[in-house]
Amino acid sequence: MPTRREILKKSSVAAAIVAAPAFVRGQNLNSKIQLASIGSDGKGWSDTEAMAMHDTVEHVSFCDVDLNRTLKVKRLQPDAPIYQNFQEMLAAEGDKIDAVTVSTPDHMHAFCSIAAMRAGKHVYCQKPLTHNVWESRQVSKMAKKAGVITRLGNQIHSHQYYRTAVELIQSGRIGKVTRVHSWVGTTGHGRSGLLDRPAVEEPIPDTLDWDSWIGVAPMRPYGGARVYHPFTWRDWQEFGGGALGDFGCHIFDPVFTALKITEAPTNIQADHTGINDEVWPAQCTVNYTMPGTELTADSSFKLTWYDGGRTPNKKGSHIPGDRVLPSSGSMLIGEMGTLIIPHVGKPQLYFKDAAASTEFEMAEGKNHYHGWVDGCLGKEQPSDGFDYGALLTETVQLGNVAFRFRGKTLEWDSKNMKVTNIDEANPWLTREYRKGWEIQPV
Repeated sequence: MPTRREILKKSSVAAAIVAAPAFVRGQNLNSKIQLASIGSDGKGWSDTEAMAMHDTVEHVSFCDVDLNRTLKVKRLQPDAPIYQNFQEMLAAEGDKIDAVTVSTPDHMHAFCSIAAMRAGKHVYCQKPLTHNVWESRQVSKMAKKAGVITRLGNQIHSHQYYRTAVELIQSGRIGKVTRVHSWVGTTGHGRSGLLDRPAVEEPIPDTLDWDSWIGVAPMRPYGGARVYHPFTWRDWQEFGGGALGDFGCHIFDPVFTALKITEAPTNIQADHTGINDEVWPAQCTVNYTMPGTELTADSSFKLTWYDGGRTPNKKGSHIPGDRVLPSSGSMLIGEMGTLIIPHVGKPQLYFKDAAASTEFEMAEGKNHYHGWVDGCLGKEQPSDGFDYGALLTETVQLGNVAFRFRGKTLEWDSKNMKVTNIDEANPWLTREYRKGWEIQPV
């Protein structure tokens, strides 16, 4: 069986598939954006519903591997055809489709997004953008090559809370930033309650196309309800990214945006409560060394991630000892003050000087979904397209690589996409793709 290293080497020399030129009905502002969804329930439903509220959107087809999960979208647009395989949908309905939303399990994000962009479709993809680092590079390249409008599904990017936090940092309210901590209370596994695959194989429901659900991953038996499909796939290494994969692109987002981070970490070191070959660790800490920017005090700074109940120490911050940190969020320590950015909560300012003002105006919130639709209509590319989403995702997925080398520091050469000091880490930057589900390099 080829190693991940061999797969990566072969992919680098394979011939690229030329993207089809984008055709956008929406460039005529009086026309409708013909939209298709890949994933139609759960997050797929909330994405579809939110897009449908834009006056110019018309859903022309829907796709979900589980037909039981298409009941809501059928009510939304009863005449639109339903597919279980998105490739069949693109082949049959492609001339009617301008844009697609991708709301699948993480392991299929890159495969679906690249296929849609190669067909010249604008793409809105849920976070994390991809399941591994190599995929994030490919998706970013494909977006540039296809010239389509893209957006990462980190909806809070457009919320007034996160937009306010960005304005506070960039206006210099806490001075140059010296240290950042980010955390979430969610555990890396625990949704399914399993540490290993079920011992007993369950029959596949008639409504579920299990082959399409597995997609790029190695085939395995259907585990029964609540093992992988429809939600608990996040626990499993082959399909999701644990707590870091689930929330990292959300919680790191205002940090990256506020500090104008445009480069990947230079090294990564992780600690956790233990990992096997199937599920992600329950509790984790990841230390990143990030390149500094004009908004940081030094040429580099430390960014630390915590999950599963682990939280940062307030030492070195301006936060009073009796103040309790929110259950999830980020703490940016500056030369003059500290900003807490709760995950979906109003920012909190703290200063050593009791007389320092904590008053600030709230920024205007925007509709994240409609901003992408407006871009498809010929307006500007939204602020968090796939170039930005790829950087966020690369940072997240490098943390997941570091979990496999607990306590060791991985030196990251971003330009050459290589861990320079631990060669055994490099195969984990990609995966072995199932036959027939390979992602062709861009």
